[in-house]
Amino acid sequence: MAAGTYRRFAAAFPLLRVTTEPPTGGGWLTGRALAADDALRGHLLSRQAQAMESAQGAAPRPDVAATEILHQYAFVACLAMSAPWYLERRVPWLDADGVAYHEARGVLALTPTRVTVLPGDPAAALPGARTVPDEEALRADLRAAVAAHLEPLLTAFGPLLRRGARGMWGVATDELADGLGYLGDLLGDRPAAARAADALLPGGTPPFAGSARFRPDGTRTRMNCCLYYTFPSAQLCAACPRVR
Repeated sequence: MAAGTYRRFAAAFPLLRVTTEPPTGGGWLTGRALAADDALRGHLLSRQAQAMESAQGAAPRPDVAATEILHQYAFVACLAMSAPWYLERRVPWLDADGVAYHEARGVLALTPTRVTVLPGDPAAALPGARTVPDEEALRADLRAAVAAHLEPLLTAFGPLLRRGARGMWGVATDELADGLGYLGDLLGDRPAAARAADALLPGGTPPFAGSARFRPDGTRTRMNCCLYYTFPSAQLCAACPRVR
């Protein structure tokens, strides 16, 4: 069931090779490790800061590097759940080890513990499937799956980003909404993906803060700033909340 759930996403996603085989050997970065291993986070933050300094000509503030590290993981993790929902009407539940990235191989291993489906889905009778009655219930299930996966990471990164709970759940809203917008770009229909994101994140869906709030042209203003404006040569991006 997992392979079928991810077939179209794997074909469309250009950044990494997607597999549903459990990761073996060393070199894998998981959500569990990123949330729990202080030394690992410190190593990644140091490496990210060096890369940013090389690219921007100035050392980043610690919270800027931390924001980028969290974004790199959370954007992909959200897509790993939202893309099958959008493409297949299936919601995979990925626990803290269910998203694993191998940098040297360029591989993303996705191993769901269960998959939520709608009535009539051929996978409904398979082991590990859970059925919900309608589209609204499926959207609620996706929000719950993403929230469960991200919560330990948001807790771990909150002090590094110098943001409270609402700010961190605004980050989650941005990653989930922007991931769907990106998927729409890959498929050549951003407006349709934006409408789906608006239905998924209309506001009033805690713990997520705010809403997707895409404009008719497919753009949106983010809940949180990426902080790249803090580099001397950088400008505010079009989606920055600072230009409201």
